[in-house]
Amino acid sequence: MSSAPVTMPAPLGETHWVNPAPFNPDVTKPMTAEEERYYRASGLQLIWWKFKRHRVALVSAIFLALLYISLPFVEMIAPYGMTSRHADHLYAPPQPIHLFHEGKFEGPFVYPYKFKFNLETFTRDYVVDRTTPQKLRFFCRGEAYDFWGMGKMNAHLMCPPENGTAFLLGTDRLGRDLLSRIIYGARISLTVGLIGIAVSFVIGLTLGGLAGYLGGWVDATVQRSIEILRSLPELPLWLALSAALPVNWSPILVFFAITIILGLLDWPGLARAVRSKLLALREEDFVKAAELMGASRTRIIGRHLVPNFMSHLIASATLSIPSMILGETALSFLGLGLRPPVTSWGVLLNEAQNLAAVNLYPWLLFPMLPVILVVLAFNFMGDGLRDAADPYH
Repeated sequence: MSSAPVTMPAPLGETHWVNPAPFNPDVTKPMTAEEERYYRASGLQLIWWKFKRHRVALVSAIFLALLYISLPFVEMIAPYGMTSRHADHLYAPPQPIHLFHEGKFEGPFVYPYKFKFNLETFTRDYVVDRTTPQKLRFFCRGEAYDFWGMGKMNAHLMCPPENGTAFLLGTDRLGRDLLSRIIYGARISLTVGLIGIAVSFVIGLTLGGLAGYLGGWVDATVQRSIEILRSLPELPLWLALSAALPVNWSPILVFFAITIILGLLDWPGLARAVRSKLLALREEDFVKAAELMGASRTRIIGRHLVPNFMSHLIASATLSIPSMILGETALSFLGLGLRPPVTSWGVLLNEAQNLAAVNLYPWLLFPMLPVILVVLAFNFMGDGLRDAADPYH
């Protein structure tokens, strides 16, 4: 057979050249290292690579990770103790941090202030003394605290100046440092979301999984239960259940009761999402194969169905935690959630209910800033995880 190119007639007088070499479908272009790395990657790796491209979600995840890592060490991070009182600084305004004094760099420092009673308004007027800067101390020894029952410690990340004060966000009506109490309150407010979503996940996965896989009367019972819960107004139901808690309960019991209440009221949405996914996946071939091989229903749901949409569950969890935090904050703000001596962001905001106090001492509203930042961070991270877990995105 001649190896000369074959000329094919063209309608417009053009010449078409056809390669006479036999076609070999097995000969393909070799993959590059990057292509091979992509095709060999696991599902979690693909999600991580797509998640990293979402810059806002990545920054939010780092911010939240730093917050949760710091929770066991709030005693070290806070400059003052949670209950430390300063009788000479009631409703003291914030002391901003300065770097330069009279044009000269002095490092981080604050200006001290003195107060005098205002007989017209019956309040304390604080006057800043800008002649004597007081340097802040870092990695220092300050107030002693009991660190997780391992004994007394006094190491702090930041300490007030010697013979001075450092109320960076001001003080409350009892002279307690607001910044330190916000740091201590983060441990409770952020933990409520995790425990509440754990309760919600256990109930939602169990009931939603059974409803989606078994169907029939089980599905009907779960769906009617969800509809009954969804028909009840959420906030009044929260208030009613929280008000039913005994007043003589210890703060620990109240804490766990609030988390269980939040978890019990948040599971219907997750259960419906799990049910819809299982209804679609239970007809797949790998499920039929598992059934023919004798796998139990529990194993099919736990080992074959749930892992196939676990990424969507993770995204749903990150979007549900903010509602838990807001729920605890709202209940505590209204006086029906956590109560002193427990300190949370909602408990701190409870002191800002008096509009006259807020008008005179607006720094009492500072505890709402971490609530806003954490809720936004969880929402941004949840959006990034949802987009990364979507195979069609």
